[in-house]
Amino acid sequence: MTEHTIAGSVVTMPVRVRAATQHMAMFSVDADAAQRLVDYSGLRVCRYRPTKAIVVLMLMEYVDGDLGRYLEYGTNVMVNPPGSDATGLKALQSAGAFIHHLPVDGEFTMAAGRSIWGYPKVLADFAVRDGRRFSFDVGIDGQFAVGMDFRPGLPVPSAFTGKTQVHPTYSHLDGVTRETAGEMRLFGVRYRPGGVRVRLGEHPYARELASLGFPKRAMLSSSADNVEMTFGDAKEIA
Repeated sequence: MTEHTIAGSVVTMPVRVRAATQHMAMFSVDADAAQRLVDYSGLRVCRYRPTKAIVVLMLMEYVDGDLGRYLEYGTNVMVNPPGSDATGLKALQSAGAFIHHLPVDGEFTMAAGRSIWGYPKVLADFAVRDGRRFSFDVGIDGQFAVGMDFRPGLPVPSAFTGKTQVHPTYSHLDGVTRETAGEMRLFGVRYRPGGVRVRLGEHPYARELASLGFPKRAMLSSSADNVEMTFGDAKEIA
């Protein structure tokens, strides 16, 4: 068991999230453009088709967890494990999410994320609207960056979604690329084809998303009423 001291508080590993909600959308993007976006990490995008890669945009609201309560937006590019050049749909089974953007609305989780896992967390402002449709806006340094509007999906039985999923995440901060092992269980999941509208602002994050062809139609979108997660320590990748 390892411990990290963040802003005077001790964080014991693994970090646990006992309750969270998730809104996510998956997009097919130009693989070369996605590779240019993540070149700085030394990782290779997973080409599920010869010229296509997968990008996942999501909003998490962490309700009960070891890092407290906060909102988090992520731009995640699916990449191969280090050293792998696998391609095709089967390659997605071993792919992990490289976290390129990760604004949050809490200083403690920002400090912990950057220090423990090398996640590129920055402080942001969030506006969330949860009515007939769910939507959110993310603002950074006074500039609108990205927003998403979700239509509700169709419920999926927990027997299909409640099993523990193990997925690595990758990050790059201060010249170091890291891999973090994590586990996740989802409940109250809804899916639908498409189902989301992406809106871009003037912040540099928005220009990077535009370089991938955003705004564009999603392959699918989903929501989860509750997400349970654990995160271990990160390991550096040579």
